[in-house]
Amino acid sequence: MSNSAPRLLLAAGAIMALGLTACTSGSSESAAAGATAASAESGCTDVVASAKKAIDAASKSDAAWDGPTTGPKAVDGKTLVYVAQSMTNPGVAGVAKGLQEAAAAIGWNVKVIDGLGTPAGIQSAFSQALTTKPDGIVIGGFDPKTTAAQVAEANAAKIPLAAWQALSTPGPSTDPLLFTNITTKVEDVAKISADFVIAKSNGNAGVVIFTDSSIPFAEGKSQMIKKELETCPGIKVLEYDNVPLSDVSARMPQEVSSLLSKHNEAWTYSVAINDVYYENAAAALRAGGVKADGAPFNVGAGDGDSSALQRIKAGEYQTATVPSPLKSEGWQIVDELNRAFNNQPASGYVPQIHVSTKENTTATDAWDPVGYQDAYLKIWGK
Repeated sequence: MSNSAPRLLLAAGAIMALGLTACTSGSSESAAAGATAASAESGCTDVVASAKKAIDAASKSDAAWDGPTTGPKAVDGKTLVYVAQSMTNPGVAGVAKGLQEAAAAIGWNVKVIDGLGTPAGIQSAFSQALTTKPDGIVIGGFDPKTTAAQVAEANAAKIPLAAWQALSTPGPSTDPLLFTNITTKVEDVAKISADFVIAKSNGNAGVVIFTDSSIPFAEGKSQMIKKELETCPGIKVLEYDNVPLSDVSARMPQEVSSLLSKHNEAWTYSVAINDVYYENAAAALRAGGVKADGAPFNVGAGDGDSSALQRIKAGEYQTATVPSPLKSEGWQIVDELNRAFNNQPASGYVPQIHVSTKENTTATDAWDPVGYQDAYLKIWGK
């Protein structure tokens, strides 16, 4: 695009459709009528209404802690190794921070080994972890099947394995053998991400989905997002764009430029399986004449790291994200492994779903549920 005028007109029209502009008392009824007409025209009035209800519930920032409040007292002096997919991945790094904080609170030691984002690097990191003979190992954000030999060695040595976003489902796993996998339910994250687009567009949007089809977890999530979006006839998935996470920084600028050229004003929303896509899209959007807080309105389906929340708060090329409560998940990992050391089952807790927008972001630039530290310290007797 040669200038910003078409994008500015689109942004203004989209904002009016979303009902986000300030209305005078004389125009509020007509605005509401326009929104109703838009969703009716899309043929999914009930879907839009349900999506808006779900978004309202998930946007609350003062929800009470709904995790475990009972469990075994702390076992002293344990050592954990966190095998990280890549410490440049903000979600992986955020969990590491929570893990280290919780370990200090319970009286344990944590060593972090960076897999550097490659299969060979992750396998090497896991092998290094095993040589230290730790009490527990944490799988940080990678598919355990890529380290099958190391997982088998840990199982044989009876070293409990706790994982973060390693599988598509939360809880214990028998294949691979994990004490537990900590993650939100991918189907819930996918649905609320799509619901945001449906609700805010009143069922009328042109959407680009960014995914990494090489990761089964990511591909499954993006397929669920696509399916949910398509429940509204007025939602058109313009592109299903496979950009591997390892290539995001190199490929996203050109991808965005090509999409702007191809779809122009028809591209009104994006949904990405991870916020990092938007970190690397801003320059190309700006060069294409896109207003920072205008369409396409960018929605992240994870992880809600601090940089994403900063973009949302500033209105800089990201509108919303469905964040993982990274720090509290680090604390949960410690609690789960304490249960393993006490020969008790996993807690079964699944983190709650939240949507972060400009209206509910906080000064901490993180989605951090209220009350989990006190709850865990009480459980551990600390």
